[in-house]
Amino acid sequence: MKTEEIFQNLKDKFGDSVIELNTSMIEPYILVNPLEVDKISLYLRDNELLQFNNLMVLSGVDDANGKKNADDIIEGGTLSVYYHLESTILNHIVVLKVSTPRENPEVASVEPIWKSSDWHEREAYDMFGIIFLNHPDLRRILMPYDWEGGYPLRKDYKSPEFYQGMKVNY
Repeated sequence: MKTEEIFQNLKDKFGDSVIELNTSMIEPYILVNPLEVDKISLYLRDNELLQFNNLMVLSGVDDANGKKNADDIIEGGTLSVYYHLESTILNHIVVLKVSTPRENPEVASVEPIWKSSDWHEREAYDMFGIIFLNHPDLRRILMPYDWEGGYPLRKDYKSPEFYQGMKVNY
């Protein structure tokens, strides 16, 4: 099934929670409401015509208006999550995207739908500060538990000069 057909199917079922289809990228994606992505994902997995039984990857992204220097980041902006889904049964793929404000980055967890998202969501939480609502174990996975230096993959991240009293050389 083509992305356009999947988009129309989702738009008919979920209305305004399915925001747009973007085909300007190499890989088209469907932009959905971050607080409804769990319901949409469950439908994508369980619908007989879709059967997206595999979450290939979930990735966090700092959109930050294209700025690359921490000093250039303007207030606001968004963090996004991309979900690359596959139906191994029907041999088709789709990409979902959600965007959420940097100040309160909340996204519904898809961990109950695809268990493989457990560590992916924890990584996006640890590296970007994206909070996955209803995740069963949302805690750091890469950074030390006592880390207070911010979120390392955000574009406004500034490396700390010291960690636990030790000079950090970069």
